[in-house]
Amino acid sequence: MNSAATTDDFCAAISRGDLHAVRACPKADLHTHGFAKADREYIREKTGRDVEPIKTPLTSMDDMHAWTQANLAEMFAGSQGRALAIEANFVGALKDGVTRIEFGDDVWMVTRGLGSPRELVDSIRQTHARMARSVEWIPQLGLSRHCPLSALQEWMAPWLDLGFHTVLDLSGDELAQPIEVFKPLYRAAKNKGMRFLADHQIRLNICPTSNILLGRVARLQDHPIRKLFDAGVIVTVNSDDAIVFGAGVSEELLSLYQVGVFTAEELDQIRRWGLHDVLGKQFI
Repeated sequence: MNSAATTDDFCAAISRGDLHAVRACPKADLHTHGFAKADREYIREKTGRDVEPIKTPLTSMDDMHAWTQANLAEMFAGSQGRALAIEANFVGALKDGVTRIEFGDDVWMVTRGLGSPRELVDSIRQTHARMARSVEWIPQLGLSRHCPLSALQEWMAPWLDLGFHTVLDLSGDELAQPIEVFKPLYRAAKNKGMRFLADHQIRLNICPTSNILLGRVARLQDHPIRKLFDAGVIVTVNSDDAIVFGAGVSEELLSLYQVGVFTAEELDQIRRWGLHDVLGKQFI
């Protein structure tokens, strides 16, 4: 694909508010979860259930957990539910024009009786090969902030022994525990050869709609992503939980343009940043 032509196509699509054309342009989703990119129509087709996304801001992470428990937990429970979530994630990526996606399991998945870390990884790998071979899948290992450090260390060890994952996702309520608590986990990951960014290369993977609906930002126009961009920080725009918040990466990019946070050309730069790995290799 000609990268210059793609830039022209993307900027034109953003400028005229053409969501279909924005979706046709290559992009990355570098912050999402094991179920969160799940395509709403695919879920409705497979289960007969229509998951209505959150429309108004929540007051806490506890509210989000309660919503997830009520709307998704039963549907994605057990081996069959997890398989459905993985399939729906890749369907959502393809529909959104995502050519690079990061997601995987939380380390606590080893406590659910669904298989060993190798078996769980292999199940995602097989679904990826069957349904979305054209999408680069970046295996992400999740760490939940609310879990005790000792439990996270115990659960994490067999995943690290695989030597397969390339990124960590520390998710959950930022106030659950001080960030310093998790230093030993990141040191263990580094010792196992997982990628590390030098200070001047750190990229922030930002999820604007999630930030608003979780009450962290009042309005999209006020989102600090603009200040970060102006300060020279490498940022990407991501969906977080598309089936929860109702917005894929294409909608996120279009919304940022429509409220005047970024120009089409600036959003194209952000899109392109997502199509590079940490060593600078380009995937467009």
